[in-house]
Amino acid sequence: MPDLSRMRNDYTLGQLSEADLAPTWVEQFDRWFADVVAAEVPEPNAVVVATADADGAPDARIVLMKGYDADGIVFGTSYASAKGAQLAVNPRAALVFPWHALQRQVRVTGRVERIGAGASDALWDPRPREAQLAAVASIQSTVVDSRDELVARVRALDEATPGEKVPRPEVWGGYRVVPGTVEFWQGGAGRLHDRLRFVRDEEEGGGWIVQRLAP
Repeated sequence: MPDLSRMRNDYTLGQLSEADLAPTWVEQFDRWFADVVAAEVPEPNAVVVATADADGAPDARIVLMKGYDADGIVFGTSYASAKGAQLAVNPRAALVFPWHALQRQVRVTGRVERIGAGASDALWDPRPREAQLAAVASIQSTVVDSRDELVARVRALDEATPGEKVPRPEVWGGYRVVPGTVEFWQGGAGRLHDRLRFVRDEEEGGGWIVQRLAP
């Protein structure tokens, strides 16, 4: 096994101060997301989504963020997937954007809600036909006998709908993570990282406060 104790990089690309922080979490996210896009980080919208079932057992996977604004962060998936089943009984999630190339990460926690049918259509329609076929033909997270079975399902659906738009199935749609906290983490030299967290203050009408966290 490689020597894991030596697998570390020092973080020297920058700092994050309160003076430099944007007034709102979404403006700060805008800035950092523009930076990772400009840096050509592969799939900058890839985000770890962590959920838990009714018993509190955690689960996590990577999905692609499909939108964000002051109301929250949106992704699409099958409601019948493992995460869909978990969100049905425990509608909360944690997100992590791991932007290693810029020595940054963004962490989000909050409640989760389904977006409307029209908004889900807007996520579905731009998807490549191949991705639409796969989403319809595959019952996400279920056990299958083989890859050949999945390929056969997709081929059959493709042949049954040649050149046609693949309608969004009712079981597929978007979720919005409505933030309660949003943390911006900038790696620091000597592991003295900068962690600034926006926290929704429910006692003050849902406004936001900023906290600095120890690294």
